[in-house]
Amino acid sequence: MGIFKKKNNARVSAPAVQTKNRHPFGMIDGYVPLGAPQLRLYRALREAVPVIDAAIFKLVRLTGGFAAECENKAAEAELSEFIRSVPVGGNRMGLSEFVSTYFEQLLTFGTAVGEIVTDTEGNPRALFNAPLENIELKRHKNGFDVDIFVRDGAKLRKVSRPDMCLLSVLNPDPGALTGNSMLKGLPFVSSVLLKIFDSIGANWERVGNLRFAVTYNPKNDAVDRAYAKDRALQVAKEWSEAMQSGSEIRDFVAVGDVQIKVIGADNQILDSNVPVRQMLEQIVSKTGIPPFMLGLSWSSTERMSSQQADALTSELEAYRRILTPVIARICNAFLRSRGYTCRANIVWDNITLQDEVELSRAALYRAQAEKIRRGE
Repeated sequence: MGIFKKKNNARVSAPAVQTKNRHPFGMIDGYVPLGAPQLRLYRALREAVPVIDAAIFKLVRLTGGFAAECENKAAEAELSEFIRSVPVGGNRMGLSEFVSTYFEQLLTFGTAVGEIVTDTEGNPRALFNAPLENIELKRHKNGFDVDIFVRDGAKLRKVSRPDMCLLSVLNPDPGALTGNSMLKGLPFVSSVLLKIFDSIGANWERVGNLRFAVTYNPKNDAVDRAYAKDRALQVAKEWSEAMQSGSEIRDFVAVGDVQIKVIGADNQILDSNVPVRQMLEQIVSKTGIPPFMLGLSWSSTERMSSQQADALTSELEAYRRILTPVIARICNAFLRSRGYTCRANIVWDNITLQDEVELSRAALYRAQAEKIRRGE
């Protein structure tokens, strides 16, 4: 039976100003850095800025696959089958699917919670990624451990089997129970970027759908002044019909001093390349991914790309060190349920083929240095 149950609790929203012009992701403008995870804010960031969403999926995929090794080969065979076919969330299969969602949750919110679902005999049978909206973390009475609570309406219910729960945090502050999202610090930068995009869209909507100013200047005689209103209405009617003719080409003919100008034609749209790149540089720097991997064609030399790839490898290794204990805990729980006393050793795949080449070259250099040292 699952420990975490997703509940749709109705919440009363605060009153909002109706007349203020805001872009669709106005939550980002109203960001206030609080201690609790800003779940809705970080979801809005991923939806509003595609580069952020793409970076998180890139990190999840680049982390790579893994395998579990055991001293007992029979236990290793059963564990491999469990890793390949364990149900996850009721609609997926495989431990890698659970880890991908778990890692994505960790990057987005700074905290990830999961559960090993057991059968009536207490044996692991499935895995579940818990939604953080229903989770509350509290410090244990001993001042060190963390207790996990589930919101049940207005009440908090402590999980019945904490040993089956999985909890990971990313870069937590000292003494904090929750971690810091990879997106921390990006709401303000993203709000500026969205303002630029929103203004560009509004300006191009005006430019693409031209507005005209038609001015009729009557002459200084009594006849023109007497019929100025009627002639102005007639000019407006004829101009409206000419503009509404669709694909049909129609000429507009007027008598008298009539001037036609495009509204806003004299104004120049600001160049957004520099400010947009400045904002994107801040966002990309938080993700740790080289710009060329996100489709940003910024100038980069071959040596610089190699150094960026090495830095990314270090980032992925750090993330793997966070995920490895979670994977090992799941695997060891399965082995204990099968009666095995051996423990699982998690072995990650090499990140890229380039790593294979670099590792081989490094081994060659070490062998050559050792040969020189021995004087051979």
